[in-house]
Amino acid sequence: MKRTISKVLVANRGEIAVRIIRGLQELGIRSVAIYSEVDRESPAVLLADEAYCVGPAPSSESYLRGEAIVELAQKIGADAIHPGYGFLSENADFARQCEAAGVIFIGPTADAISSMGSKIESRRLMQAAGVPVVPGGTDAVDSVEAAQAEAERIGFPVMLKASAGGGGKGMRLVEEPDQLPAAFRAATSEAGASFGDSSVYVERFIQEPRHVEIQILGDEHGTVVSLGERECSLQRRHQKVVEEAPSVAVDKELRARMGKAAVEAGKAVEYRGAGTVEFLLDKSGEFYFLEMNTRLQVEHPVTELVSGIDLVHAQLRVAQGEPLPESYSSVEPRGWAIEVRIYAEDPYNGFAPSPGRIDLLRLPEGPGVRTDAGIRQGGEVTIYYDPMIAKMIVWGEDREQAMQRLERALCELRIDGIKTTVPLFLDLLADEDFRSGNMDIGMLDRKLSSGELQDARRGEAADEPDDLPIVAAAIARLAEVGKSGVAASATAPVGARSRWAEFGRRESLRLRGP
Repeated sequence: MKRTISKVLVANRGEIAVRIIRGLQELGIRSVAIYSEVDRESPAVLLADEAYCVGPAPSSESYLRGEAIVELAQKIGADAIHPGYGFLSENADFARQCEAAGVIFIGPTADAISSMGSKIESRRLMQAAGVPVVPGGTDAVDSVEAAQAEAERIGFPVMLKASAGGGGKGMRLVEEPDQLPAAFRAATSEAGASFGDSSVYVERFIQEPRHVEIQILGDEHGTVVSLGERECSLQRRHQKVVEEAPSVAVDKELRARMGKAAVEAGKAVEYRGAGTVEFLLDKSGEFYFLEMNTRLQVEHPVTELVSGIDLVHAQLRVAQGEPLPESYSSVEPRGWAIEVRIYAEDPYNGFAPSPGRIDLLRLPEGPGVRTDAGIRQGGEVTIYYDPMIAKMIVWGEDREQAMQRLERALCELRIDGIKTTVPLFLDLLADEDFRSGNMDIGMLDRKLSSGELQDARRGEAADEPDDLPIVAAAIARLAEVGKSGVAASATAPVGARSRWAEFGRRESLRLRGP
């Protein structure tokens, strides 16, 4: 049924709220931001047509107040609510509250959210739909003894996994039988504390797999399509750090097989809107269903750049009852896109949080560079929310050009006043495994624990004084600028950049951080 959406309340904050508001503006739809007391002057609030405070800083008193948010939408005449990702985006009760209030929830049905929100239930559905799943149980284990019996049936090593939630919480690797009791207690305790559901199940541990996911879109007319894969193997403690599309490990034939499985997964729950089916891909090329995220993903921009499809626009059109265009059924990747998640953390100090005031913000520009940011110069990064403050996404005609643009953009970026994860990305760009695409979901953790990335950052200059690159850059700059104040390099041949200046510029950025 065709519906008209003229005003949308964005039930989120940060960069995703900014992203959605911009999409609404492009379609001529009025946007409404909500904010907590500490987000009063955030970019999303300043960008939206209307903005309303929903409570104090803690999420439980602001962004997670589903009933109050729905009541606000009714009061101000919003036709729909876009939940973004996180917070209430995968809360089936919130979707039902919207439906009961006559407010369109821009996302899948509450039943689809509920079915895919339980890993145990989703495994049952996928098996019934013929989608390959990791060998393991389809029932929760309620005791150490039950977990032990299931693990012995499957064969060690195994993973204990929380049935609810995600983000690596409630997960434990068990390599030997004597490790299981402690792992079971830890997994159930963490799952209960994080999701209010302590149930866990057991599945086989796949050795050094890749994490490859498929972006799907569905409409209310029964069509579900695949828009191709994303490589998400670079993770820290099960949290994605770098994503790219397409994947170096996926050829056309494998892309078709994975896409077909993802479409079947979507059809199994009559999926509507944007969603992601996540798979583990082993070294032999076999893939297994991991979970389905019933929302817009953090990493959606890489799919947008290689497919040419604006996913926020697509979500809004589906929510208005429009059918998906026939062209969406035959999308092939064009070029290569890479995204890095910029966190307010110190990557070489145990990823310690780095809240504080942003004294200087300079975002990169130029061909093939996109930055989705939820911060502004002079703004505060607080302790109340997820530390991801921005995403940098680059596009190139091939993977090598994309990496070149990523390095250039990272060197242009300046965020002063707080520590960020930018130095880690510069180190990854110097890492041979990342450059070649040789990665798995444990690679980043292994390299961080061994200190390999920190050593690679300094290279042959590891034993030199930290201030040498800065001094070198200063000397080179003085040599370039004569008494007239005009850079001597202005008349130099193209490509005649001083190697000392290049070394100093890059190394000072890497050692100092943005």
